[in-house]
Amino acid sequence: MDGLSASQEDYLEVIFHLSRNKRQARAKDIAQALKVSRASVTEALRGLSKRGLINYAPYEAVSLTARGRKAALDVVQRHQALKNFFIRILAVDEELADQGACRVEHAAPPEIIKRLTALGLFLEKKDKKLLAEFTDSLSPAADKQL
Repeated sequence: MDGLSASQEDYLEVIFHLSRNKRQARAKDIAQALKVSRASVTEALRGLSKRGLINYAPYEAVSLTARGRKAALDVVQRHQALKNFFIRILAVDEELADQGACRVEHAAPPEIIKRLTALGLFLEKKDKKLLAEFTDSLSPAADKQL
């Protein structure tokens, strides 16, 4: 969704995951997940509520509106596509892939993420040998040459 900051997208993503995993998202859980203060969460939730992306009332569970769910799904899908690319194509470990995806999902235009995903699918389907050669070349000694 246009006009959202990386921070706002992170809040929507966390609310989405908490709602799916815990059936509800509470301010204290959001604060813990994002490693921010409860005051920061309250301020962010008020802003998201004013934009019509969440249903929020103090001391109540937070839920996504239809618009908020659409925006959150977009962020989640970008994150997952990037994370998969980093793991399957670039052969990085899951934790690093998750960290990288979290940063790139906010900065890269959607067209770039689509093309990275298409490249990954192409390599996995059409040229597994080349992909295996690339992965095999990623030794600690090769990393020092980069």
